[in-house]
Amino acid sequence: MRDEGEIKVYLKRSRRKTISVEIERDLSVLVRAPLRMSEREIRRFLRDNEDWVRKHRDALAVKLKENEGIDRLTPDEIRELATEAKKDIPPRVERYALLIGVTYGRITISNQKTRWGSCSSKGNLNFNCLLMLAPEEHRDYVIVHELCHRKQMNHSRRFWDEVERVMPDYKKSVKWFRENGESLLSRMI
Repeated sequence: MRDEGEIKVYLKRSRRKTISVEIERDLSVLVRAPLRMSEREIRRFLRDNEDWVRKHRDALAVKLKENEGIDRLTPDEIRELATEAKKDIPPRVERYALLIGVTYGRITISNQKTRWGSCSSKGNLNFNCLLMLAPEEHRDYVIVHELCHRKQMNHSRRFWDEVERVMPDYKKSVKWFRENGESLLSRMI
C-alpha cells in the first residue's frame, strides 16, 4: 500500500482460519493472518482492501484529533470506577441473566481501551470500568448484549432478536455508544 507517508503494517499470525485488518490508535495497520497464509496472499488482501484501510485510517485520525483535548482519567479515578463497577454490575448481570434464562461464569471488571464488554465461550463476562461513566440504560445494554452471547456466540439475526426481546429500544444504546463511546474510551490513560 502507498500513502503520502509510510504506513506501518504489522503482521500477527495465529491458528485462525481467516485474515483480518485492524487500524490501531497509532494509525498503524495490524493484519491478523492464518499461520500458513503466504505473504503474497497477505499483500494481495491488503491491496484489495486498500480503500477500506485508507477510509478507516482517515476516520480514526479525525476522531483522535477531536479527542485531543479530552481530560484523561488518573489511575486513582480508574480504580474508583472499577470499585464502583464491581458493586454495580454484578447485581445487574444476575437480574438480566434470570430474565434471559442463561447462566454465566466469572465477572471481571477491567479498564480496556477498546471494548465495553466481552463474553467467553465458557461464559465468563468482562466489563469495562468506564461503563460507570455511561448512563444506566446504556450500561444495561452492554450487560444484556454480553449475556445474549450465552445463547448466540455471534451477531446473527437470532442474537439481535434476543437482545431486542429483552431490551426493545436497544438501538438507542447502540447509537449512543457510536456517538459517545470513543470520547469515553479516549479518557483512559
